[in-house]
Amino acid sequence: MSQSDPYGLPPAREVINQPAIRQDADLWRDDPALQAHAVAAGADAGHLAAYGAQMGLSEMREAGWLANRNKPEPELFDTGGRRLDQVRFHPAYHQLMRAGIEAGYAALAWEGHEGGHATHAAMVYLTSQVEPGVCCPMTMTYAAVPALRADQAIFDHWGPKLTARIYDPEAKPLDRKSGATMGMAMTEKQGGSDLRSNSTTATPEGDFYRLEGHKWFCSAPMSDGFLTLAQAPDGLTCFVVPRWLEGGRNGIHIQRLKDKLGNHANASAEIEYHGALAQRLGDEGAGISTIIEMVHHTRLDTAMAPAGLMRAALDQAQYWARHRSAFQKTLIDQPLMRAVLADLVLDWEGALALGLYVAKAFDGMSERTRAFARLGVALAKFLSNKLCPNLVYEAMEVLGGMGYVEDTGLPLLYREAPLNSIWEGSGNVICLDILRTLRRAPLAAEVLSDELEKASGVNHRYDAAMKAHRQRFPELPDDALARWFAESLATLLTASVLIRHAPTPVSDAYVATRLMGERGRVAGAISGVDFSAILARLGET
Repeated sequence: MSQSDPYGLPPAREVINQPAIRQDADLWRDDPALQAHAVAAGADAGHLAAYGAQMGLSEMREAGWLANRNKPEPELFDTGGRRLDQVRFHPAYHQLMRAGIEAGYAALAWEGHEGGHATHAAMVYLTSQVEPGVCCPMTMTYAAVPALRADQAIFDHWGPKLTARIYDPEAKPLDRKSGATMGMAMTEKQGGSDLRSNSTTATPEGDFYRLEGHKWFCSAPMSDGFLTLAQAPDGLTCFVVPRWLEGGRNGIHIQRLKDKLGNHANASAEIEYHGALAQRLGDEGAGISTIIEMVHHTRLDTAMAPAGLMRAALDQAQYWARHRSAFQKTLIDQPLMRAVLADLVLDWEGALALGLYVAKAFDGMSERTRAFARLGVALAKFLSNKLCPNLVYEAMEVLGGMGYVEDTGLPLLYREAPLNSIWEGSGNVICLDILRTLRRAPLAAEVLSDELEKASGVNHRYDAAMKAHRQRFPELPDDALARWFAESLATLLTASVLIRHAPTPVSDAYVATRLMGERGRVAGAISGVDFSAILARLGET
């Protein structure tokens, strides 16, 4: 027994056939598909290059891991029994929030920069790859700004703090803060998406209202204020509820934090209003039309986030495949592995391309671009989120047993994958909303048709698929067919964007496998496509 080996154990065995631990990455530089589609959408490439490099640092990925593993904790009372109604977060959560807020996640789109919404959307995509939970409070802060314009005085009070690019997590009144965040509390137990069944009441008191009621989901309960819905004398109305007043805490009581499948870094709560002081936003009875501006913009982020999750999962899968061998070949050189990864790339790039193309419409000022943004964001949200969970699962399977281990980050992505489909209108709600928009807004239908025609005459299979769609749906279908209709439209729109803005091997493969049915039901059941050209869209890792 030697001094260097006092227990007589054998020397440590060399670790072989395991990828090296990844160090700093650059989420912009290493993503050629993002670069292409962001530039096409008019986003600020310089800003995204800096943010992508920052978010790819190993210290940021470590912060994401820590924020997710150390869930927020409620602090409902102090030791004397006095109400606190606060939430305690791990320092890593604040590190990520500060990085996003200071980089303009919530503010940039409202600062007058060209391509502001497209740049914001790409930031959602990048942040989602590192820690998706922190996106929620920043997304709602971004999306609250246009809703607050329903009342100029409220906008002037809140707007500068929401767009200050300063992260100030201190619990104190708005006037004493340098920066602020905004949450949302709409859902109630008895109604869910049926907001008109909300039972929370709003009683006028001078220029303000007092709210009484229970909210089943309050997103980001540590925010400085909340947009909420309550029944005023003339009907369902939108309100701004500050968390703090000059005299102390407002009457917002946290009942408990939700124990969720994923999104662990972000707090979601059940709350009760006990005479909470609120300001009316918009007219009494116009609550839905007032808050829809916030929902419209949060939907953009729920359309972009799944593309980020898919990218993160594929990045892990590709890295493993490039540095792991089996049966005397690197996995990436195995024909079947290449087929699986290439098939998954088509769904990921389709989601990325459509999301950023729709974000470009948010930057438009014309009536036509606004009409397309309303409809396009619903189509993108529906399709991208339906594809995300299965793609993440398939990426997990690339790693085999390791894909099921928390260290890889893939279980985090898998738990997160269903969320954005549920948030801001689950699948059925979105599909019915698509039909409603097409029935009530002829301009939206006209603009969508024009968008589909922009790609005609380039790929004969795409032209055939568009003709088949119109023959199958010569008019808007009954509600029971809404999912089929929405999937068909969203897939056609994705193909149109890819034909115009992606390499031909990518768009040709997408059309052949997604529109013409030349594939099986499982990932990798494809043939006749250029695997190398498609896999090149992932970049080299």
